[in-house]
Formats: sequence, C-alpha cells, structure tokens
Amino acid sequence: MSYDDTVTIAVDAMGGDHAPGVVLEGVASALAKDERLQVVLVGPAEVVEPFASSHARCIAQPASEVIAMGEHPAQAVRRKKDSSIVVGCRAVKEGHAQGFFSAGSTGACLAAATLGIGRIKGVQRPALCSVIPSPVAPVVMADIGANADCKPEYLVQFAQMASIYAEKVVGIEHPRVALLNIGEEDTKGSQFAQQAFSLMKDNVSGFVGNAEGNDIITAKYDVIVTDGFTGNVVLKTVEGTAKALFDALKGVMTSSLKTKIGALAVKGDLKALKDSISADTYGGAPLLGVAGVCLVGHGSSNATAIENGVLASASMVRKDVTGLIAEAVGKR
Repeated sequence: MSYDDTVTIAVDAMGGDHAPGVVLEGVASALAKDERLQVVLVGPAEVVEPFASSHARCIAQPASEVIAMGEHPAQAVRRKKDSSIVVGCRAVKEGHAQGFFSAGSTGACLAAATLGIGRIKGVQRPALCSVIPSPVAPVVMADIGANADCKPEYLVQFAQMASIYAEKVVGIEHPRVALLNIGEEDTKGSQFAQQAFSLMKDNVSGFVGNAEGNDIITAKYDVIVTDGFTGNVVLKTVEGTAKALFDALKGVMTSSLKTKIGALAVKGDLKALKDSISADTYGGAPLLGVAGVCLVGHGSSNATAIENGVLASASMVRKDVTGLIAEAVGKR
C-alpha cells in the first residue's frame, strides 16, 4: 500500500480534554493535507453530523455515550457499548475503517482495542509504544503503560514490534535495540531484567545490550524496551522535565529588556528545539500487537496533535505495520 491509496481512519470526536473542538479542527486539517484520507467521525450526532455534512471524505458515525477519563477502563468499555471509543474500535473490527485514533482515556482505548479489535495471533500482550522527546534523535520506547506486570518473554515481542514501528514509521534504518536497566553489563539488574536480556540477545535482531536512564535523552539507542510500569514513569518524567525546563527558560528570556531582545534573536531556533521534543509531533502512541491500527493521543492534545495523530494512523495503515508485526511476531 502506498501514500496514494485511500485509507479510512475512525476518529473519536470526544477524545481529550478539549474535545470536541480541537478534534474537529485537527480532523479538518488532516483531511486538507491528505487527499486520500477518509474519516469516520465517531461521537454524538449533534457533533459529528454537522461536521461530516460540511467536509468531504468524512462520514458521521453517531455514538450516544462517552467514556470519561476518570472511569474504570475495562468496566466502562463493557458497560458503555455505544461509547465513541468502543464504536470506533468496532468500526475497525468490522472493516468500516482500517485504523482508530483517540485522545481519550488511554486505559479505555487499550481495553476496547484488545477486546474489540483483538490481538494478532501469537502476540502475547499488545504494547503501547511512544517516541521519547529528544533533541538529538527520535527514541522509540515500549512498553509505556499497557502492561504494568510483565514476563521476560513479553519484552522480546515488545522489542520486535517496536523495531518495526521505528523502521517503517519513524524512519530509523536498522534500529539499535536496548533493554532499560541499571547498568550496561548483562549481569546487572533484577532477575527479571537478566532473563529478559538473555531472551532478547537470542531473539531480537538489532539487540545491542542494556541501556541506562542517562542513555535515553542522548539517543544512544534507537529502541528502548522495558515493562509498562517503568516505561510510563520514564515517559512522564521526561515530558515533565522538558516542560519545566522550557517554562523556566521562558521566564529567564522574558525577565528583562536585554533578555527579551536576546529571545527575539533566537526565537526561531527555540521553536525548532521545542518542536523536536514535543509529544505533538508524532500525534500519539500506537498500540502494537492488535489486529488493526490503534493510536492513542495525549489527553491534553491540541489541534496539531490531533492532526498528526490522524495522519500517523493513516501512515501506519499504508506501511502495513500490523501485517509486518503479524509476519514477524505472530508466527512465534
């Protein structure tokens, strides 16, 4: 499948802190940028029908319920069968769409995709994958929250799936894969880490050893693998640190007339740096290992992040990431 092929993505109109406004804005921008994109917009009829009627290549799919961020994910998915998240995943399962994007509840998206779309045969646990914001180079990490409790063999599949995503979507040729640990030596870390190291060494192409925490932002490795609990803590720590540093830098640069003049001189460079470490650039985190594309955006996503998330979902379909994972991992 190429960029010229038409792709249909189901989009949760009610996903995120600023829905539906930013979602509609982001979808409109995505449709304008990709002339071979079709969108199934899922949400309350009064939201999706007027938008679809005024935008070509957009189909309204009414859904009467919304899963809130604070609800128990699995319970909400089972109880709210007509929620925008459940209906969106069902559209993929039934073949009405090839991918699903939402900036709503991450837990609900994971539950709905796993239960509704289903896993690729042979995949033990789907993994949530993300590009860690780094000013040096993109760093792909998995798992970042789908599996808090893992077995060592799960990490082998996480590495294999994340490597395919890194190569085909992020554009990293021959990605170097590392296991997140507390030291470089293969004898370091917990029993779990040592067992994972041994399995990855034997089964993961491109595996180069252990990565320490200070190797992440410096992009020493292209793909870093860990359990979902650790990965989620790392991701939020990095994102929080980046935000705090830029907020502090903004305070310094606007503290006096002299610094304001200096800020004007480097305004473009600062924006480029900020964009390079922004989570909005990649639009969200794909759930790798389910039998269809599912990408989850930040709850705080703006219109740009929504646009990028929808376009990234279409890109994953065109590059057949699901099929490549099924071929590489599902047979095992």
